Amino acid sequence: MLDIKCIRDQRDRVQQKLEERGVQVDLGVVLAADAKRRELLQQVESLKHERNTVSDAIATLKKAKEDASTEIERMRHVSQQIKDLDQQVKTAEEDLSQVLLTLPNIQHDSVPAGQSEVDNPEIKRWGEIPTFDFDPKPHWELGEALDILDFKRATKIAGTRFGIFKGAGALLVRALLNFMLDLHTREYGYIECMPPLMVNATTMTGTGQLPKFEEDLFKVEGGYYLIPTAEVPLTNIHAEEILDGDQLPIYYTAYTPCFRSEAGSYGKDTRGLI
Repeated sequence: MLDIKCIRDQRDRVQQKLEERGVQVDLGVVLAADAKRRELLQQVESLKHERNTVSDAIATLKKAKEDASTEIERMRHVSQQIKDLDQQVKTAEEDLSQVLLTLPNIQHDSVPAGQSEVDNPEIKRWGEIPTFDFDPKPHWELGEALDILDFKRATKIAGTRFGIFKGAGALLVRALLNFMLDLHTREYGYIECMPPLMVNATTMTGTGQLPKFEEDLFKVEGGYYLIPTAEVPLTNIHAEEILDGDQLPIYYTAYTPCFRSEAGSYGKDTRGLI
């Protein structure tokens, strides 16, 4: 989430960076929500100061054995005003947070501006791209031809866009998983984890899945979501913690199923497997 102070102090720069990312947004709406929240906070602080003043006056009157009923009634009125305003502040903060969550991060100045992957300059290439004297088949055609993927029966069991790996296909998946985990843990010192496959909305928000990608998520009862990638629970392992710099970097790796509905065009074009 972008720091509202950054938007406040560098509005033009933030606007330019967002436009370079192809994001059209009126930052005036964001700043208006921020101004409303700050105004309410100032009112609350002013009333709290008044409440303290009245409290001192009540104490002085009672010590002098004088009537403090007027001040006590005033105290009740101010306290109710503070209570009402506190609720308004909470609502204003939630409104501002929801607006900020829709804004992407600001890219570094070295990142070239572009509207699509076509505008991305190639800065490094590893290995050689193979050339074929035939048209390569997509994975769904190869899988069915080799009898290692069964979409028809998976559709019967669970619905469209699911698949069953079987025989050499299941063996290949298991081999790739073990290869990935062994490589990261044995050669690069990563700590292997088996994280929860369901997380709460706060966790999803912390990694940017919510609110932007909610339509691509599987939501279950109780406000939980099936994870779309292992990165979500791994990234949140140290959420709300302050780590000593000497502990860093910390390397985690995990294999998990990735539950994505792929409701967007990307999934439809590439026929990902659920």
